[in-house]
Amino acid sequence: MRSQTATDVMDGETREPEDQGFAGRSVVTFESRRAAEMASLIERHGGIPVSAPALREVALEQNEDALAFARGLRGGAFDVVILMTGTGTRALADEVNPEMDRAAFAQALGGVPKLIVRGPKPAAALRALGVHDFAAVPEPNTWREVLAAALGEGLLPGQRVAVQEHGAPSTELYAALERAGAVVTRVRVYKWALPEDTAPLRRALGAIAVAVAPIALFTSRAQVEHALAVADEEGIAPAVRERLRRGLLASIGPVCSEALRAEGLEPDVEPEHPKMGHLVKTAAARAAAILSAKGGREKF
Repeated sequence: MRSQTATDVMDGETREPEDQGFAGRSVVTFESRRAAEMASLIERHGGIPVSAPALREVALEQNEDALAFARGLRGGAFDVVILMTGTGTRALADEVNPEMDRAAFAQALGGVPKLIVRGPKPAAALRALGVHDFAAVPEPNTWREVLAAALGEGLLPGQRVAVQEHGAPSTELYAALERAGAVVTRVRVYKWALPEDTAPLRRALGAIAVAVAPIALFTSRAQVEHALAVADEEGIAPAVRERLRRGLLASIGPVCSEALRAEGLEPDVEPEHPKMGHLVKTAAARAAAILSAKGGREKF
């Protein structure tokens, strides 16, 4: 597998748009945990992957949120529990261990009147714990679908809702739940931080800024925020934004697209299903047409 940095992403040759996938173009991916899988998908569709990890998950030390949640869960303090991520669900099972073991945690979750998961990954984590009675929200798995599942036939004022956060607060969801009369408990499990080594991210942003890498794939809100923050640190944010607009900018789904639009960037591609494989396949299929329409032949 050939995953290049910005120093060797292209040989400077002029490339005409083609009809077969990425057609040898450099594709920046900001994935961290699934970087190898993303690079493989890009190569499979004819691109040169430029891996630029933009974040890492950092566990919280002495997680009082998790321990307080466990005590409340054991005492029947919650009417609704919402699990946002598979990683967070698994981490939560570990972090509540001083209060209850995995079997007790699973039993307590099973006793919650309404248990909601945001997508297939937290669902799989619950099944691994032995919990099978829960509601899974439909795609695209945004906070709006989560809210609809929580409201159900109606959320009574004063009902208690616990939400496992996924690296950052779900402020829109919290506000909507509170407007509906819920008492919201935020359960932090981990937070997002920049990678310890930001050199690959900085090199990739440099490649975007000088039009060496014409395609960028984002798969989370945090990636958008971190990448643009680092571009600002490097003093190249205006150039990066301009080149993202002139190249092919792809977003995995509505949450990520909202983050891009908040930065004044309109995604060119958002797949029908918010999954990594669909993102790469859709971006590859539309790459030639989009880049040609944007008049970037001399660079791309």
